[in-house]
Amino acid sequence: MNQAEISYSHGFQKYLGKKGLIAYIVLMNMFIPLSTDLYLPSLPTMNLYFTSSSTVTNLTLSSFFICYAIGILFWGPMSDKYGRKPIILIGSILYIASSISCALSPDIYFLIFSRVIQGIGSGGITASSVAMVKDCYSGKKREGVLAVVQTLAGLAPMLAPVLGAILLKIVNWQGTFWTLAAIGIFNLILTVLYQETLKEEDRFTGTLKGSMGRLIHVSKNKSFVIPVVIFSLVSIPFMGYIAVSSYIYVEYFGLSEQYYSYFFAFNALISLLGPTIYIKCLQNANKNLFTGFCFGAACVSGLLMMTAGRFSPYLFLISTVMMSLSCTMLRPFSTNLLFNQQQGDAGSAASIISTAWMVLGSVGMSLASLPWKDGVMGLAMLLTVFSAASLIAWCWFIRSGISCVGLND
Repeated sequence: MNQAEISYSHGFQKYLGKKGLIAYIVLMNMFIPLSTDLYLPSLPTMNLYFTSSSTVTNLTLSSFFICYAIGILFWGPMSDKYGRKPIILIGSILYIASSISCALSPDIYFLIFSRVIQGIGSGGITASSVAMVKDCYSGKKREGVLAVVQTLAGLAPMLAPVLGAILLKIVNWQGTFWTLAAIGIFNLILTVLYQETLKEEDRFTGTLKGSMGRLIHVSKNKSFVIPVVIFSLVSIPFMGYIAVSSYIYVEYFGLSEQYYSYFFAFNALISLLGPTIYIKCLQNANKNLFTGFCFGAACVSGLLMMTAGRFSPYLFLISTVMMSLSCTMLRPFSTNLLFNQQQGDAGSAASIISTAWMVLGSVGMSLASLPWKDGVMGLAMLLTVFSAASLIAWCWFIRSGISCVGLND
């Protein structure tokens, strides 16, 4: 029995089975794009409904991500102490209750508060789901599973805005949150069937305070935390695009909500190819050059958006496709590389990875939502500057002499 098979034996699932476990992990990794992209087409409508500004309405996005990141920092170490299942159960219940609360919101501020709770619940779900991959798989098998999970989870940002636009033709914006509540209930049922993947001997046996202290322990690992920051910088323009894409397509280019959803979905569809391209064609490539290429391609996409993307929704789409594809090609490798730097404390490591992405992503949402004179130019500047920053930081890191397990494999 090889190492990958040994690892999987730790995650045997009587009710879900091997494929069912992967499908379950995929669903939990869909929670974040579903929780945001499903109601993106409704943002202009919600402005009118609540007589709010786009800056205030977009707080329903940024507050979700900030509290999701905070929640992950709490739930990840907790899952290392108590196991993945109880954390997912609590997170699912919070998610369901807050989704219903969102649908019943009487004003924009109550909706923002409900999204805060929804973000905290989502943190428990996704932190545990990412750690489950490390519980069950290792080596190139883990990279393969990550590619499958990230590819299938990528269906969510492709389908969610289309479904959201269709829902707007049938129900009002509240219907999107009732839909999210139903998804949460389905995940709760699967969680009841799921059998714990974290072995008793691998759990943290110290105090609750000590389990939270593992975050500090993991954060002191330079080989882990420096690449986390480098890989997360690109989330600033990536999440900024999510925050303002509906305004750019609907208000800047004058498209309908339905047509906007098609553009958004096409971008997500092409980005699905990223993990597959990496596994099929680039898994054995020089990792230093591959990473630099991805950051460089994202920087070029920013320059394209800045020069040509302002004049046509199709040219804007091409630039966003380049950005998304470069990010998704990098994700299976980067996630596996980061896990290789940390033995044990998978929940804490997963928490830090997700938190860094979401905190910087929330910054990107706020920056992209500023009252730019030209919204496309504002997003293009974020994409160019922070992609270039990632490239420069990566070049420094590989020359720094800091040990990084698997970087040259």
